[in-house]
Amino acid sequence: MSERRIRRAARILLSDAGERVLLFRYDPPGRRAFWCAPGGECDPHEDFPAAARRELLEETGLDIDCGVAFAARADDFVTLEGEPVRSDERFFRVRVEAHEVVHHAHTALEVAMGMTHRWFTRAEIAAWHEPIFPETILDLLDFEVPA
Repeated sequence: MSERRIRRAARILLSDAGERVLLFRYDPPGRRAFWCAPGGECDPHEDFPAAARRELLEETGLDIDCGVAFAARADDFVTLEGEPVRSDERFFRVRVEAHEVVHHAHTALEVAMGMTHRWFTRAEIAAWHEPIFPETILDLLDFEVPA
């Protein structure tokens, strides 16, 4: 078996004034639908903060500095394209008063996967019937990020 490629990615935990968290749903053919925070793979030679800002803009329409990563995790998974990878994910925390998500810059893959969004309360996340990644999202939301 060949070694998995390291997939560097930034994820943004975006919450509004009501403490709701924005998540995106993917519905890949032949796999169970799932939810995850905005974000994605770093471009070559792109650092995590730059990727977080770019991904947030592409997926939500918000063009703001995401600050510094407050958490990291690694995991083995299969990408939407079917490639087995080892993730190196960094998490950023962004709070806004409110935001209407803009879908103008979604990639062809995101469109093909039926990407939709929803603002979730903590209680909804805890009780949701479909997988939400990472599984530790509620713990990450509890982490106090310095201002």
